[in-house]
Amino acid sequence: MQIRQLVEKLDYTLLAGELDTEITTLVYDSRKVEQGSIFVCISGTVRDAHDFIPEVLEKGAVALVVEKDVETVPGITYIKVENSRKALAYLAAAYFGYPAESLKTIGITGTKGKTTTTYLVKSILEGAGIKTGLIGTIESIIGDEHIPSANTTPESYVVQERFRKMVDAGLEAVVMEVSSQALMLHRVAGINFDIGVFTNLEPDHIGTNEHKDFDDYMHCKSLLFQQCKLGIFNGDSEHIDGILKGHTCEVETFGYGAQNDIRAEGVELLKDGGSLGVKYHAKGLVDFAVEVNVPGAFSVYNSLTAIAICHHFGVAIEAIQKALKNVSVKGRIEIVPVTKRYTLMIDYAHNAMSLESLLTTIKEYNPARLVCLFGCGGNRSQSRRFEMGEVSSRLADLTVITSDNPRDEEPMDIINDILIGVKKADGAYVMVPDRKDAIRYCMENAQDGDIVVLAGKGHEDYQEIKGVKYHMDERELIEEIIKENPNLKL
Repeated sequence: MQIRQLVEKLDYTLLAGELDTEITTLVYDSRKVEQGSIFVCISGTVRDAHDFIPEVLEKGAVALVVEKDVETVPGITYIKVENSRKALAYLAAAYFGYPAESLKTIGITGTKGKTTTTYLVKSILEGAGIKTGLIGTIESIIGDEHIPSANTTPESYVVQERFRKMVDAGLEAVVMEVSSQALMLHRVAGINFDIGVFTNLEPDHIGTNEHKDFDDYMHCKSLLFQQCKLGIFNGDSEHIDGILKGHTCEVETFGYGAQNDIRAEGVELLKDGGSLGVKYHAKGLVDFAVEVNVPGAFSVYNSLTAIAICHHFGVAIEAIQKALKNVSVKGRIEIVPVTKRYTLMIDYAHNAMSLESLLTTIKEYNPARLVCLFGCGGNRSQSRRFEMGEVSSRLADLTVITSDNPRDEEPMDIINDILIGVKKADGAYVMVPDRKDAIRYCMENAQDGDIVVLAGKGHEDYQEIKGVKYHMDERELIEEIIKENPNLKL
């Protein structure tokens, strides 16, 4: 491939060299440069790739994409751009042959609900015979291949690479989570989404190396709707006007309010033998009954989002109803069937905001007791420990404090911090440092009608201690505990 083909949709200045130069690979990691590579110099927060120019030239790079003034070397092509991260997105799209143009692309942004909604949409579309890929917080799915995720939205090169694999595998659509960081860092630049989705907005990801304030966070979310054809929005959100600011797409809304294009009416909570769910009637642009085996108001919003999206694919009502009734997302209010005496669930809630939302939702089901097991990660904000402790103590009948990912800290130091927050409210509590022992404690002491929440780990299958990740999956721990005491299934 020639450089000329890579830069055809890029705004750039040719500083030196020739556009007819042939390149072998597009690279943004200096360690992966080989003879014939074009190297994109990204000015990161930790390292500046411009500093590695001598090294990549020595390795055989024949072209450089830069955003700073650099000294040129004869025989090397230099492309200067305003923003090299954004340039990488356009270069990657060209490098992989613009795969997004061969897919129906759905991008979902918002503070909560992105992960669950992507799985809902994939499940519905697949059930209707539309082969669909997924990119999100937990994993990327390409046919039968599951690739664990490091970021909610990968770097632009990886996004385009996975799009290419999806097209080559015969997939017709892709649904992906689009984080505010991804929009801020141009990871989805150049993609004209067929459908963009806004779930909701709450203060999050604000601080060093993230967003400077809430307005910046909201602005970054809103950017998705300047690069999609149709925007589907939570019309009940108090921030809808801010998200719509500058939009260039068609607009549809969903929610409880009568003003929405698709709305939920007659919502009822479902509770039966250890399972929890919700049912309602979807009205407006559609008209049919809905039952979801995931509890709470947010599952209404998530399912409404999926309905609003799949409505545009012409999916049969029966296919939508079937998928919603049987959906399960790993680590997102994931109910683990153990016994009909009580409900046991796993959720990723790992900060005060998400934990409060989860516990408030569960309390609506009037459990005999609400039991909340959680810990906090080490090498993270100490205030999170106080806040989560207070939330659990205030909302749960019993808090079981345990270990999460202590990382480089001592588990008991973290637990003692959590305890400070727990004591600010009046809920009962116990401390069981070992997570498996803590889960066993919950299961052995569960009473009829209890709802037991294992919070914080969610989809994660490891525990990080002193820089080492050890395999630990809560589902497996539950199975081990039952094997050790089969009576717990009664």
